[in-house]
Amino acid sequence: MSYVRTGIERLAADPGLLKGDRIGLITNPTGVLPDLTPGATALRSAGVPLTALFSPEHGMRGTAQAGSGEREGLDPSTGLPVFDTYDKDGRALDDLVASSGVDTLVFDISDIGTRFYTYVWTMHDLIASAARLGLRFAVLDRPNPLGGTVAEGPLLDPAYASFVGRAAVPVRHGLTAGELALSVNRAIGADLRVITAEGWRRDMPFEATGLPWVMPSVNMPTGETALVYPGTGLFEGTNLSEGRGTTRPFELIGAPYLDGRFAAGLNGLGLPGVRFRDTWFTPTFHKHAGVAVRGVQLHVHDRRAFRPVLTALSMLHLARTLHPEDFAWHGGENGEPYFADLLWGSDSLRHRLDAGEDPADLCPPPGHPEVWLDGGTLLYR
Repeated sequence: MSYVRTGIERLAADPGLLKGDRIGLITNPTGVLPDLTPGATALRSAGVPLTALFSPEHGMRGTAQAGSGEREGLDPSTGLPVFDTYDKDGRALDDLVASSGVDTLVFDISDIGTRFYTYVWTMHDLIASAARLGLRFAVLDRPNPLGGTVAEGPLLDPAYASFVGRAAVPVRHGLTAGELALSVNRAIGADLRVITAEGWRRDMPFEATGLPWVMPSVNMPTGETALVYPGTGLFEGTNLSEGRGTTRPFELIGAPYLDGRFAAGLNGLGLPGVRFRDTWFTPTFHKHAGVAVRGVQLHVHDRRAFRPVLTALSMLHLARTLHPEDFAWHGGENGEPYFADLLWGSDSLRHRLDAGEDPADLCPPPGHPEVWLDGGTLLYR
């Protein structure tokens, strides 16, 4: 028995919490009950009239790598049609949703509390689609695995809005998916409700929830990965490996040109809650595949003190300072944006680093999520 009752557990026990005659469930492998029963199976057994399933990036089964979805077809467990929403928005997404024939969309996917993780923007786009099509929308809420007491990093500049950030929220936003839905819906105006997660407190570490950790995507294997991701996810915008193709993605950072000064320098900074181990690794795919690279592994020893965004800024600054001729950004060709700018939410980080300046002051001291919500709703205290 879990200490926290998720939205889907509550709905499976009481289908009357949701209105709708033809319901579409937006889900993936994380959409399970505490006993690991898939949400779609549990809802159908409870009599909820599910007629369609919708999948985000990485797919309904979670097999696709970043930047991909899975093929549409029939879900083998329920026989329901699966509609792939990845890389669709606006009219294309409206047409997809309309073709499903649903009157209500329901979101049940575990987020990891980082602005550039795309599941909440799938939610955002489908809320907007529901508003345009006159459908109901519900979020079956779940805990934020990073907790809900800390927001860290800058707000996104709307000029840099993309699928890795649609709205002006911090890099580490400190909200549940339900709270974020209510916040963005102020500008959308959909018929939205949230079925809350009973028993969750903002200061509750994920281990205390009693819920199982299910990999949200193929490169997010553990809660430790999620903890560092708000910072080390920024390395996706550089030519350093962020550890994809290893068993410790986002905890391992490296490049062929790094040397022992990197770990020593980082440990010398005394960053809160983390130590760095000098290490070598060979990615099996993605950047530097098949090449032995040197770098560091992050070892977080105090998760309450650890500041993932500040830590990553220090890592980027040191790598750029030690190897100015080798360090490089991804993107920027033919007028395309630099990927780091989209991840960061503006070009300020890239310009500061290229000028040889320490970007630490771009990351103000962490604050409570209520500080930036501007009158938005917090569902949990």
